[in-house]
Amino acid sequence: MYSTVKNIIFDYGNVIFRIDFKRTQHSFTELGIKNVERFFAHTGHDPLFDEFEKGLITSDEFRDGIRRITEQPSLTNEQIDNAWNTLLIGVPDGTHDVLLKAKKKYRTFLLSNNNEIHYKWIMEYLKNEFNLPSNEVFFEKDYYSHLMKMRKPNPDIFQFVLDAHDLKPEETLFIDDSPQHLKTAGELGMHTHLLTADETLEGFLYGSGLL
Repeated sequence: MYSTVKNIIFDYGNVIFRIDFKRTQHSFTELGIKNVERFFAHTGHDPLFDEFEKGLITSDEFRDGIRRITEQPSLTNEQIDNAWNTLLIGVPDGTHDVLLKAKKKYRTFLLSNNNEIHYKWIMEYLKNEFNLPSNEVFFEKDYYSHLMKMRKPNPDIFQFVLDAHDLKPEETLFIDDSPQHLKTAGELGMHTHLLTADETLEGFLYGSGLL
């Protein structure tokens, strides 16, 4: 099935790094946000988050947006950041080793919808837990939406990566946990795989014969 694959583009959240939307929904509810499932969820969220993930607003503007939505102007930066960062759990054991093995066999890339607050937390986590300055060691290039001013599932961010590295879509596999992101990648001609909650990256790569 993947015999033509020479390149792999990995999503980050719930592919490499575990995240939990329910934890963040609970934290936002505690901050006073009503109807949190419509405000922030895996399948869609308030435009505030899209703007933040595209790097179109600063962290302070994001925090002010949270204060506006919650109608709680007294919320501190720390309260908002702590609630927002409850999404982040960490990298499962063995995942980094699998990425290094994949890098030896394929051209590998990271393409993550991210934002300034989460990015800072993740970089500190990588340094403290793994003595790594960033994710660069695992990929030919790592891309983050807030630094690119683009985000998935918009086709421009996929096309940028393909063009920047002269990747042929038919030779490229994109792995993500979000169906709406995979839909765009598929329309551009890439192979795709939806990594589900009961599946691990390691299990998929070995089980599919990619490694």
